[in-house]
Amino acid sequence: MGTGTVNRRRRTHASGQSLTHRNVIMADQQLGFIGVGVMGRPMARRLLEQGHSLVIYDKDQRALDELGALGARVAGSVREVADTADIIFTSLPSPAIFKAVALGDDGIVDGCAVRILVDLSTVGSRAEQEVAAGLAAKGIETVDAPVSGGAAGAKKGTLALMIAGKPAVVEQVRPLFEVFGKVFIVGEQPGQGQLLKLLNNMLSTTAFAITSEAFVAGVKGGLDPEVMMSVINAGSGKNGATLDKFPKHVLPGTYDFGFPLSSVCKDVGLAVEECQALGVPMWLGNAARQLWNVAAQQDGGERDLTELVRTVQGWSYR
Repeated sequence: MGTGTVNRRRRTHASGQSLTHRNVIMADQQLGFIGVGVMGRPMARRLLEQGHSLVIYDKDQRALDELGALGARVAGSVREVADTADIIFTSLPSPAIFKAVALGDDGIVDGCAVRILVDLSTVGSRAEQEVAAGLAAKGIETVDAPVSGGAAGAKKGTLALMIAGKPAVVEQVRPLFEVFGKVFIVGEQPGQGQLLKLLNNMLSTTAFAITSEAFVAGVKGGLDPEVMMSVINAGSGKNGATLDKFPKHVLPGTYDFGFPLSSVCKDVGLAVEECQALGVPMWLGNAARQLWNVAAQQDGGERDLTELVRTVQGWSYR
C-alpha cells in the first residue's frame, strides 16, 4: 500500500495537469483485473500494452497464461487481487457471480489494498447497487462502468463506456477508461450506467432479431442478400444490424461477432425486468426476449448471436 499512497499524493498534485501527464503518473500503479474472458481479456491486454502493472484472476487458465506471458501477475484468488491492487476492474458474466466476487467470502470486500472497484460488467442496476452498498460499508468506492462495442471494440480501444459514480472517484480512474474507448458520464449513482447499457443492448439485439426475420423473408422471396442490405442501408430501415453485423458477420458466413446467445438472453432479460420495475410495460421487449430464449434453448446458448439468422431460417423452411 505504500506505493499506492505515493501515487495518490502525486495524482492530487497533478490534478490540474495534462491528461498525458496523468497517464504517466498512473502507469506505475498496481491495478487488478478479475474476469479476463471475451471482453475482459482484450481490455486487460490494452492496460498491459500501455505499461500498467496488472494482477489478474480468472477460472480460465488459458486466459491467465496468455496475459501472464505479456507481463501480468497471475493471482491464485480474488482475495489475492484485492490484497494487492488498490484499483480493481471486474468483467464478469452474471449478477450472481459479480456479487459473489465482490461480497462473498474472501471477496473484494475483504481485501486490504483495494480502495476502488470499477465494474465493467453488464449485471443490472440492482446488483450494482447491492455491491456498492456492501463495499461502501468497508470504505471501498465503486464506479459503475459497463461497456458497449463488443470484443472487436475492446481489442481496438473503441468501446463506449457508460460511467456512473462520484465525480471525484471517476476523475481518479478516467485516464484508465480512455485506454478502452470513449467515456460518457451518465450519472453519479451506482446502477445508472447499468440501466443505460441494458437499454442499449435491448435496442441492439431487438434490431438484430427483426433484421434476421426480414433478411430470411427477403431471401426466401428471391431477393439477393447483398442488394437487399445495400438498399436497406440507403433507406429508412437501416440499423446497427444492417450496417455492421450483417455485412461483417452474416453475409460472409463467418457468424463470429463474439457475443454468445446466452449473454443476449441474460442482458435482454435484465433489461425487461428493469424497465418493468420502472412501470414500462415492454410489449416488444418481452417478444424479443422470448425469441432469443427459444433460439438459445433450441440450438445452444454458446453459439454466436449472429447465428440467430440460421435459427430463423430453420423455422422458415420447415
